[in-house]
Amino acid sequence: MCPPDCEGKVVLYFTSLRGVRKTFENCCMLRLILKGFQIHVDERDVWMHSKFRQELTEVMGAALSVPRLFILGRYIGGAEDVQLLHEEGILGKLLEDLPVECRQVCKICADVRFIPCTLCRGSCKIVTSLGISERCSECNENGLIMCPLCD
Repeated sequence: MCPPDCEGKVVLYFTSLRGVRKTFENCCMLRLILKGFQIHVDERDVWMHSKFRQELTEVMGAALSVPRLFILGRYIGGAEDVQLLHEEGILGKLLEDLPVECRQVCKICADVRFIPCTLCRGSCKIVTSLGISERCSECNENGLIMCPLCD
């Protein structure tokens, strides 16, 4: 029960969409808790990239709400679970062997991890040499690509 490419790291599935206040607040709370430990967290925004939502659904076997935390390939839980572990000091013990990271804000994406596609400029469409409009193969459904510096 481990998401792709999560061995040896902390992976947080969250959303930056403010549509459901409680969900957004839970995501912000977990991000803040993890930021306090000064470790690298692979943040996967399910609103910005449907691939991340698919990954989470496949790993969990059902569509679950976010946030969801994995540490070193092991599922830890959602917002309430992680908050309780943090308050009891258990979360710190789970993270203590991970290297401390003093990171600067990314100069390309400002830590959003996505930028507009450089091929189609975010339109999701390209025009071929024959003048035919096609779906851009480089970007996601929002016309975004992963930041080359953060990825």
